[in-house]
Amino acid sequence: MSDLGSEELEEEGENDLGEYEGERNEAGERHGHGRARLPNGDTYEGSYAHGKRHGQGTYKFKNGARYIGEYVGNKKHGQGIFIYPDGSRYEGEWANDLRHGHGIYYYVNNDTYTGDWFAHQRHGQGTYVYMETGSKYVGTWVNGQQEGAAELIHLNHRYQGKFFNKNPVGPGKYVFDIGCEQHGEYRLTDAERVDEEEEEESLATVIPKWKATKITELALWTPTLVEEQSPVDVPGQEEALGTEGGGEAVDETQPPTDVSDGEAEFMRPGEEDTDVFREENGEEFRFDNADQGNASFEDDDTRQSDALD
Repeated sequence: MSDLGSEELEEEGENDLGEYEGERNEAGERHGHGRARLPNGDTYEGSYAHGKRHGQGTYKFKNGARYIGEYVGNKKHGQGIFIYPDGSRYEGEWANDLRHGHGIYYYVNNDTYTGDWFAHQRHGQGTYVYMETGSKYVGTWVNGQQEGAAELIHLNHRYQGKFFNKNPVGPGKYVFDIGCEQHGEYRLTDAERVDEEEEEESLATVIPKWKATKITELALWTPTLVEEQSPVDVPGQEEALGTEGGGEAVDETQPPTDVSDGEAEFMRPGEEDTDVFREENGEEFRFDNADQGNASFEDDDTRQSDALD
């Protein structure tokens, strides 16, 4: 999933004065507590300093979105809550009009993300909880995607390993509550080529395949965290009016299997396909592939963008 479609609505600038009732300083600037109705129909009530929103305040957008929190020089900065038109909301730290620091995002389908943010994107350590199934991804995020050491925890088992660009990669293991672990690794399959336009071809999505190697008793797992990387592209301070898409896109896909759009190969919960494996003594183990997998973070910004209008 991408954070690129979750920009806030652009607030009216300091030169868009509109109607104002409140305190002023000797220079005639808005200074102290006041209420303003902006030319675009938005309203603000709170603190001003030298003509700018500064301190605690509430900004209400005409489409129903609103921000309640701290401002510094007309920018959302400090602790604040942003409630989006679709009902989703972010509670946490802001810097220069961007989600930045630690915060919690409550999605429209009741999923939640709790953790670090950098320049409007999930970045650092964080936990994404899937409300419908109770599964959760606990680990590292880079530029809005799951990347690095992590656990994908389900009701009766978990996957432990590393992720890169939203996909599980390399060695890992499934830990089952019955008292055993299945070790193996995710390998990238050969990508087939498909025609897109005349004489133009593009690589199809590469899907990681799980290859099991052995079964052992339970062992302690300690994640090896990679050094945090800063996003290469930092969003600008001002977002374009009208890009508010009801906030951050929801991770609609539950921890799945056999996903054809770039995620790890897993089956979605409820499917019947199973794998069978044996120990050296011949005893048979069977587990449901439905619960194997990595959280799928799909770009759903297009669906969210309709909430603006």
